[in-house]
Amino acid sequence: MSKRVAVVRVRGTVATTGEIEDTLGKLKLTRVNHCVVIDDTPQNMGMVKKCSNYVTWGGIDAGTLALMLAKRARAPGNRRIGVDELKGSGFESFDDFAEKVFNFKCELEALKCLKPVFRLHPPKKGYRHVKKPYPKGALGNRKEEINELLRRMV
Repeated sequence: MSKRVAVVRVRGTVATTGEIEDTLGKLKLTRVNHCVVIDDTPQNMGMVKKCSNYVTWGGIDAGTLALMLAKRARAPGNRRIGVDELKGSGFESFDDFAEKVFNFKCELEALKCLKPVFRLHPPKKGYRHVKKPYPKGALGNRKEEINELLRRMV
C-alpha cells in the first residue's frame, strides 16, 4: 500500500557532489528547510535514499498536511492560498483537500495555483545534530515522527 511521504532538506550545499545536487533538484529541494510531499514509489524513494545524508523523511498524516496547506502553501508571486482558490478548484476546506490527497483521490497538483514546495521555518527547539541519523540526529527516515517535526516547523 502506498502512502504520502514528506521529505525535508536539512543540510545545505557546501561540499555536496553534483550528483546529489541534481537529485535534490529533481525532488525540488533546492534550499534548507524546504519540504515536498511525494508518493513512496520505488523511483522516488530511490532518489530520497540517494541523498539521505541531506534530508529527513517519513509518512505524513492528513492533519499535518492540512496544517501545512493552511499556513505555508503559496501561489506564484508568494501569495497565500485562501479558501477562494480552494472553492474554485472544487474543495471545501484545507482539511477536505488534505484528506483527498492523503487517500489518493487527487494529487497536490489538482490545486492549480499551488507551488510544489513548502518553505518552512527552522524547527522550534532545533534539530538535534544535522550530521547524525534520526535516533540521535536529524537525518534519515523518521517514519511517523516526521509529523512532530513538521508541526514544529510550520
